[in-house]
Order: sequence, then structure tokens, then C-alpha cells
Amino acid sequence: MATTSDFRNGLCLEMNNDLFSIVEFQHVKPGKGGAFVRTKLKNLKTGKVIPHTFNAGVKVDIARVERRPYQYLYKDDTGYIFMHSNTFEQVSIPEEVIDAPAYLKEGQEVEIVFHADTETPLSCELPAYVELLITYAEPGEKGNTATNAMKEATLETGAGIKVPLFVNEGEKIRVDTRSGSYSERVK
Repeated sequence: MATTSDFRNGLCLEMNNDLFSIVEFQHVKPGKGGAFVRTKLKNLKTGKVIPHTFNAGVKVDIARVERRPYQYLYKDDTGYIFMHSNTFEQVSIPEEVIDAPAYLKEGQEVEIVFHADTETPLSCELPAYVELLITYAEPGEKGNTATNAMKEATLETGAGIKVPLFVNEGEKIRVDTRSGSYSERVK
């Protein structure tokens, strides 16, 4: 059991027979009335973010979660197969649990969050930026850069992404996995 003073980003709570992670919180002390804590909670099973308000000092149940390093191996009909980096045990994860499966390539290091009591995978988090090779891109037109023009490109994982006109096929780029957007060229 914990109180609202123990809140921090990433803390996992058990509420209404579900697991939630705190995305954002703010302690509020209005001039009139009691203090409260306004939060945004992410449901770890569905991925939905909901607002929720707690009265100050309320006791909440904290869920025990563990973050473990894994390496992506391959995808088959059961799901995505990952191998633990230290024990070499393999686990199959469904696609809904993975944050950005379109940017997952073989050998990629990820962090999987497990519910410590039931050993069920809650989420699979990729690094903030991954480096991927462009397998197909239309050639850019020279002199057509008066505006911030973008073109479609295909990555080695099969995902499509918008890139600037100067990026060509065969180049490596850094992709932001949180937004799915082009970040920069890798030299």
C-alpha cells in the first residue's frame, strides 16, 4: 500500500482489477477545499490513457513489475519471439503488447515489463531511437527544396516512413519509435 505522496511517473497501480501506469501527475491544493492529485493513467492491457483524480493521502495498491532485457529473434504464427539477454530463455509476446512493432528488427535489444506476481508480459518497449536501412525510396528532385518537402520511403522492416528529399535508397536513418518519424541520417 502507498499513498498519493508516493506517486511518480512510471509507477504501476492496481485499480478496478486492472493494471495502470502513471503517465503524468500533478498535486493540486486549491484555495478552498481539500488537496487532490490529478493523474493520467495508462491501462497496461489495452494501452488507453485515462484521466483520474485521487484525493490527497488516499491509499492505493502498487503492482510489482519487473523490467527485463530481451533481444528480438523472429516472428512466427504464435507472436514475436524474444530471448532473455542473461538467461537465454525464450518468450512469445503478442503484437498488441509491443509499443512499435513496425520498427522491430532481428537482434534488436528491447525491455519487456512483466507483472511480478503472475509473470505475464505487460509491455515491450523499444529504445527511443533505432537505426534502420532504407530499402526503397524515390529519387529526390534537385532544387525542389523551397519547402520542407517529404517523400515516402520503405525501411528494412517493411514499414513506410516520410523522409526528406535528400535521403536516398541504401542509407541508414535514425527513426523515433515513439512518434514513428524520421530523426536524422546516420553516417
